[in-house]
Amino acid sequence: MMKKTISIALALMMTLAGYGFGQAGAAPDGMVRINGGTFTMGSPANEPDRRDNEVQHPVTVSSFYMGKYEVTQKEYQEVMGTNPSQFKGDNLPVENVSWFDAVEYCNKRSQQEGLTPAYTINGTNVTWNRNANGYRLPTEAEWEYTCRAGTTTAYNTGASITDNTGWYSANSGDTTHPVGQKPANAWGLYDMHGNVWKWCWDWFGNYASGAQTDPVGASSGSDRVRRGGSWGNTAQYARSAYRNYNSPAFWSGYLGFRVALNAP
Repeated sequence: MMKKTISIALALMMTLAGYGFGQAGAAPDGMVRINGGTFTMGSPANEPDRRDNEVQHPVTVSSFYMGKYEVTQKEYQEVMGTNPSQFKGDNLPVENVSWFDAVEYCNKRSQQEGLTPAYTINGTNVTWNRNANGYRLPTEAEWEYTCRAGTTTAYNTGASITDNTGWYSANSGDTTHPVGQKPANAWGLYDMHGNVWKWCWDWFGNYASGAQTDPVGASSGSDRVRRGGSWGNTAQYARSAYRNYNSPAFWSGYLGFRVALNAP
């Protein structure tokens, strides 16, 4: 009995100290710790609706923190002092935001919380300080790694979409929905499929060949990656491997973002 009590106490101490188990460790409020690993990015050749730019390749991702939810309008308003969203509601995801808006939000929130901003912004030239502890956009590989949460199927809920997978055109009623209403994936992240598209850091381009260490993708370009599908798109656009892109100045009611942080 004493050994069992000591084991329970030790496990509790390790959890409080931030060690945790699996994907569940100590994390900042609203964030989930994602333990690093290697996964197969892209989709198999026989996946329905697969696109040619989803070539499978192994990618190694370091540990980091991912926002549990899409950034809400309340969170955006508190940092930026404005709410550009088409559909209004504190707990709805912010949308009508460009990639430039998203990186500016990351820097301003970092400053408000006493963190080192991740980005240096000079007009439309944005550089990323990878050692900064401030908020940032996830890379495309980080996004797919966390969306899959260990799965290899088209969606993290299986080979085909269900009503529990996320908000898309068949069940959304042509509007966004409050974050976190659909079940979380296996790693505790909500709305990875649907609701709004999520901006990623990367320039859009074809994958490099062979095994990669995140980040992957093009080093420059004219468009930034967005992932996850939205309330206004059919199911195929919400697949874990589906890749899309827009000019970083583009914004729409379909498009929002979630934040990430480096992890020790």
